[in-house]
Amino acid sequence: MDDEEFAAALAALPADRFADRELSWLAFNQRVLELADDEQRIPLLERARFLAIFSSNLDEYYMVRVAGLKRRIAAGVAVAGRSGLLPRELHDAILTRTAELVAEQARIFQDEVRPAMAAEGIQILPWSDLTDPEKAAMRRLFAERIFPVLTPLAVDPSHPFPYISGLSVNLAVLLKNPHTGARQFARVKVPTILPRFLDLGGTRFVAIEDVIARHLDQIFGGMQVLEWTTFRVTRNEDLEVEEDDAENLLFALEKELLRRKVGRPPVRLEVQEDTDPAILELLASELDISEREIFTVPAPLDLRGLFTLADIDREDLKYPAFLPSTHPHLAEVETARPADMFAALKQRDVLLHHPYDSFATSVQRFVEQAAADPHVLAIKQTLYRTSGDSPIIDALVEAAQAGKQVLALVEIKARFDEQANIRWARTLEEAGVHVVYGVMGLKTHCKLSMVVREEPDGLRRYAHIGTGNYNPKTARLYEDMGLLTSNPVVTEDVARLFNHLSGMTQETRYRRLLVAPHGIRTGLIDLIRGEIDHHRAGRPAGIRIKVNSAVDEDVLDALYVASQQGVPVDLWVRGICTLRPQVPGLSDNVRVRSILGRFLEHSRLFAFTGGGRPVVGIGSADLMHRNLDRRVEVLTSISNKAHVAEIEALFAQAFAEDTVAWHLDADGLWTAHTTAADGSPLVDMQQHLIGAKSKRRAK
Repeated sequence: MDDEEFAAALAALPADRFADRELSWLAFNQRVLELADDEQRIPLLERARFLAIFSSNLDEYYMVRVAGLKRRIAAGVAVAGRSGLLPRELHDAILTRTAELVAEQARIFQDEVRPAMAAEGIQILPWSDLTDPEKAAMRRLFAERIFPVLTPLAVDPSHPFPYISGLSVNLAVLLKNPHTGARQFARVKVPTILPRFLDLGGTRFVAIEDVIARHLDQIFGGMQVLEWTTFRVTRNEDLEVEEDDAENLLFALEKELLRRKVGRPPVRLEVQEDTDPAILELLASELDISEREIFTVPAPLDLRGLFTLADIDREDLKYPAFLPSTHPHLAEVETARPADMFAALKQRDVLLHHPYDSFATSVQRFVEQAAADPHVLAIKQTLYRTSGDSPIIDALVEAAQAGKQVLALVEIKARFDEQANIRWARTLEEAGVHVVYGVMGLKTHCKLSMVVREEPDGLRRYAHIGTGNYNPKTARLYEDMGLLTSNPVVTEDVARLFNHLSGMTQETRYRRLLVAPHGIRTGLIDLIRGEIDHHRAGRPAGIRIKVNSAVDEDVLDALYVASQQGVPVDLWVRGICTLRPQVPGLSDNVRVRSILGRFLEHSRLFAFTGGGRPVVGIGSADLMHRNLDRRVEVLTSISNKAHVAEIEALFAQAFAEDTVAWHLDADGLWTAHTTAADGSPLVDMQQHLIGAKSKRRAK
């Protein structure tokens, strides 16, 4: 298909071909909620965890996406999105759908999960159901640990309505002066120094706000408590830094993080059921929030607290224990000591699949061995998100202190991790690591590590290119892939990219890498067009892509055209998908699947049939504008035939009819497929992979 014909096909695509991305995200969170509602497949405490994940997801969605939408409305922007919805129409649709989902979450918790937990002896009790000894223990805890840190704030002519910090749980209290009869409002913020659900002993718990509420007479001595309720505010928490105006990006971020703590407008108010109308009216007025932005739910608010309960020691109510194994090609070179990573990578490339393959004995070991090896001269590393006790950070510090050249490209603008990343940047700088913050105007999201080693035949480079962050904690929970290699073509590309990021070279062309913002979108579209040509010529053709989100219109339009030309297209999407599959004449040849479960599917994979010569790759980029236009991202092709087969097998299993998955239809509805026609359970792909890796380890 030549350029003119391709352009004509794009121009002929219908205007209503895209679903709305914000509503598609809510559909993703609905799938999370459906896991919490699945008593047949999901263990009880994992269902509680999915309820907490749903709440956490929705918080971030409102803090960022809905906040941004409200900014556009406030600015008078009346431009419809690609779905055709105007900002106000979209906001109304979001509020309607959120109300439905929040009500469903409350039903699942109150009617299903909470009673099921109680039947197992795990109880969240109201104060009235505590035993006398338990009440006595909570009174002591209140006197010793809670009361001293409370700061009750009254509202009267001399005390203005207080600033309510985002996501905090608060008590709104209506008081009466017994002498004057005057009524007064007060707010008590629930402290975070103690768990949200206080342990009464065993597996009995009480919400901390319930304990505070039962002691309001002590907090407001001499006043009569008329009413009390709990409420929670969500605010705009997105980070905004104008880099071009900032001489020092680190200083600008620190300043913005301070500004973020105040002055952020509310985007949502959650209140407890049966809240006194006078309290509700006051909250709505003072917070300047509309009636539709108020969500009334049963106590307790903020079910993120269920994370704590999901972690209690009841292994019989959780997923079976799982121990990641060392990849066989790394285990082969293990002796009494840990594997020699460099000896292994001289023999072959290693394709890692986390969490099934151990992060600690592969990627982490790669960096740690490089830090300790006297023959290693330099280490270069990107850091987007990492844990508070990161062995990767420790290894980089150790390497710098040993005199090696160490470069850390720290992305301090990683949303909600900015403060932690600033601290690590300072720590690394103080240890002698060369710390840079990437390219102005772009987030560095690619996952790269490179080691330069002195060997008998000269300098040799080793590299890791991944789909996930260098975070040992999330590596046990996130599904990701990574390539460890000493291939000189790949490592040369990685070296040139690091030089571009640290030295501001103008290099944008690479041999085995596609690099955003210059090359990934155009590279993928070229590959899609290549599949069209293969299909027209009668050669094998097909496109399979796995991403977290599929939003970028240019790439999706190319997929629409490929489908119209008869090329089979499979999209494996965890979250947002604005492409509409199975639309007659438009996307008849497109299938979209979503897999959610024990592990968060996070890898980005690309497989093009290539006329019988497959082009397969992994990388860090989703099909989103921010990834392809405003981030440094990397995709690398895979050359090893066994690795190509492994990735193709993953796609085959994900799209098999006997695999548990959600199927997307032309109307934007996701339908869960968990059982066969005869009622027998389908295959849980993640559990299947756990079993397959365990068998591999046994051999």
